[in-house]
Amino acid sequence: MKQSTSQALYTYWNNVRGERLAPRRFDIEPSQLGTVLAETFILECDGTQPATFRLAGTKICENIGRELRGTRFVDLFGDAGRAQVSGLMEDLRLQGAVQVLEAKALLDTQRAAQFEILIMPLVHNGTGVSRMLGSISALDPPHWLGSERLPALDLVRHEHIWPEGRPHALADKFRQRPALIPELASARLVRINRRSFRILDGGLQKE
Repeated sequence: MKQSTSQALYTYWNNVRGERLAPRRFDIEPSQLGTVLAETFILECDGTQPATFRLAGTKICENIGRELRGTRFVDLFGDAGRAQVSGLMEDLRLQGAVQVLEAKALLDTQRAAQFEILIMPLVHNGTGVSRMLGSISALDPPHWLGSERLPALDLVRHEHIWPEGRPHALADKFRQRPALIPELASARLVRINRRSFRILDGGLQKE
């Protein structure tokens, strides 16, 4: 990651994630994102339709030259890169692979704008990824950026980042639970202040 926006957002997401493969949507606090909020977006993805923008920061829409909310993420790209980007999104949704993309918009022979795009998984409802958090920030933004609508982006390069160090199915990560030993399975469950405890009957035996 080259951009300070990408680095700051990834650090925040990773800290909120903790030991989970992905944080939940409502774990993300926009007030904690500070100056990177304007370059941040949230996508909705259910596995049946391409991911669409639910939210897109003001700086992203200004740089791209149009409102993005409700549009498909892959439609930022031209025909040549759209299928590849769609595949990368599936890797993220199914295996938790954080994606770092570099893309370029070419207006004419004299003008081009290059962007770094970061995309990370979020869990909204259930156990699978149904939201994505990310950012789009310009690399060395030219002075004219934001003055007109950009054409479709060309994918220049991409990189996978595995937060857990290796690829594996998200569903397995979320659904697996360590089996209880027999004594704990029969213990009483007590909840105090949103914490759960299992109480084992026992004590000193009388002689």
